[in-house]
Amino acid sequence: MSKPLGFEKPLGMRDLLPDVLEKQRWLEQQVKACMKQWGYREIATPTLEYYDTVGGASATLDNKLFKLLDSEGKTVVLRPDMTAPIARVASSLLKEEPLPLRLMYTANVFRAQKNEAGRNAEFTQLGIEYLGSSSVDADAEAIALAVSVLKAAGVGVFKIAVGHIGFLEGLLEEIVEKKEDREKLKEFLYYRDYVGFRHYVKEMALPEAGAARLYELLKLRGGKDLLDRAEAITINGQARKAVTNLRQLWEALEAYQVEQYILLDLNLLSNLDYYTGILFEGYAANQGFSICTGGRYDGLMAQFGRPCPATGFAVQMDSLIEAADYQPARPKKFLILYHAAQRTEALEKARVLRTGENAVVIAQRKEEWTQASTAPYTEVIDLTGEEAT
Repeated sequence: MSKPLGFEKPLGMRDLLPDVLEKQRWLEQQVKACMKQWGYREIATPTLEYYDTVGGASATLDNKLFKLLDSEGKTVVLRPDMTAPIARVASSLLKEEPLPLRLMYTANVFRAQKNEAGRNAEFTQLGIEYLGSSSVDADAEAIALAVSVLKAAGVGVFKIAVGHIGFLEGLLEEIVEKKEDREKLKEFLYYRDYVGFRHYVKEMALPEAGAARLYELLKLRGGKDLLDRAEAITINGQARKAVTNLRQLWEALEAYQVEQYILLDLNLLSNLDYYTGILFEGYAANQGFSICTGGRYDGLMAQFGRPCPATGFAVQMDSLIEAADYQPARPKKFLILYHAAQRTEALEKARVLRTGENAVVIAQRKEEWTQASTAPYTEVIDLTGEEAT
């Protein structure tokens, strides 16, 4: 007989204890208030979605989806992200609303993990979707809002790395003939394995000029000045258009006065395959994982029958909790001890004390209280006449 699972949780699931949850709720409040100031309206979607609609449209790998059967035998999934569900709603319940649409959300999403992954299978995301604009101003708005969100959350030092799918795709197509070689090079870039990238380029035995352009790609990380260097290694095609797009984006970000938070990184790639143009990731100081991710995805809405360009981003709450400088307001804590005959007096005293600003009041039967089982209190009021210890 197998051992009962009394305390274990399913792989990747976890409990949030009071102190962590308090910080998370505070951060949610700050982030949502910031997004609302920028004109975004909050939306909520079901935890369960049909696999044939949202599951199929999601960029999450199929083997990472939590799949179930409903009572009618249809396959449903726990939502793996919020972008596809919002695209579904925007194309159905909101189909009569004029574009552009600015929507925001806070939700738990679910992605299955392997035993050795060590990552959460359920995690909270806060994000926005800006639907219906193909202009660089929409991309700039999303990035500038991401900057404002991280500042509102109390993240002291951070950078937003900005890249462009079109630049990488275009440059690799110009230089590397075989698709499988291009995919392998992108894999090296995604995992930041630059040694492996260089070794693979050498093994391909490309013409010297082509190899030199790929090696130069690895150096394209910095400020506005790198755009001239990026343009120099392209020809007049997709990659060159991407550089023009990035120049326009930088000008818009300067208008937002956020360029000091921006780092151009033309090696940047995402593991989500629906991005079609500008993409970005936010990193806080002393953290190895991104705190937010986003970008342009102009093809997704067409899968739901309402073709339109779109951009957006999601903040990863776990990373935000680690990065945010949160100092909770310290309440004044009262403990009222009483015997059964003093209940009315004790509860009335507790009611009066709770009318004070930022006061926490606990009324506790004296015989049920032990000092070792309670947190420190600002004041202990012992109505029993005995000395509080």
